[in-house]
Amino acid sequence: MAGLVRRDPKSAESRDIFDRLDTLFDEWTQLLPQRMTDRLRSPMFPEPSMVLGDYLRVDEFREGDDLVIKAELPGVDPEKDVQISVTDHRLHIDAQRREEAETESKGYVRRELRYGHFTRDLPLPASVSESDVSARYRHGILEIRVHVPESEATTIPIEKA
Repeated sequence: MAGLVRRDPKSAESRDIFDRLDTLFDEWTQLLPQRMTDRLRSPMFPEPSMVLGDYLRVDEFREGDDLVIKAELPGVDPEKDVQISVTDHRLHIDAQRREEAETESKGYVRRELRYGHFTRDLPLPASVSESDVSARYRHGILEIRVHVPESEATTIPIEKA
């Protein structure tokens, strides 16, 4: 039986391995959208979408009274493969890109196109209901518009001392 060698965790060799792991983790988190990176920094609870399927990347911006969310979903049939719902002040997008059965017989050198289940949950203001949401699919882009009425903000006077 070969002799066991105890390694000192403070040795340069051990630190080098952990330094490389830290670097790999940092590079991986830089590839994630900002929202996911924020979740990794604070409570480390992954979004349900990360556990159930591939993470669907979106652009989200305000346009007047609307919150506009755009997601790239080329190759999906919006009538069959996309579902949008609003529950508990969250917008849930669920999509599936189906792979053609004949592709299994081809001899691939590289496969980078993603197929499968994509999902995303986004928070919505409390005043939004399902009737405030509309969606349109055009040229591989799913555009969701959420009408968010301006809240009546009250102005608080500041007293000068």
